[in-house]
Parts: sequence; structure tokens; C-alpha cells
Amino acid sequence: MKQLTGKVITSSTPQAATVEIVRRWAHPVYKKTITRRKKYLTHCLIKVVPGDKVIIQECKPISKRKRWQLIKKI
Repeated sequence: MKQLTGKVITSSTPQAATVEIVRRWAHPVYKKTITRRKKYLTHCLIKVVPGDKVIIQECKPISKRKRWQLIKKI
């Protein structure tokens, strides 16, 4: 299963948190650093606050938008 590391943006409900994943890489020709951000709605049973670094993992669909679960805080 895929695991990603990111930062908690919001923890709207007790069982959900929005996590932002930032990917950086060098452009193959221009060598400029490219940054891409993506937000994932995660299922979390751990108490988190905005700003926490966390690890999320793929899981079976829990609801319409939740396909990731929070594994642990870093």
C-alpha cells in the first residue's frame, strides 16, 4: 500500500482531517524546482491539530471522498 508524508491543514470533524502533500522535483530540461501540492481527506482516529506532520496510507473507500487513513504523527 502507498504511504505519503504530509502536513495537517484542517481537522474539521473528530474522524476526518485534510492533509496536504508537497512534491518537489527538478525539471528535466530547465533544472528549475517544480512544486506540486495535493490535498487528501483522511480518516483519523488519532487527535491531530493543524500543523502536525503525519503519515497517511491508502485504504478501502470509507466515504465519498475518504480513501486514505492517518497512520501516525511524526
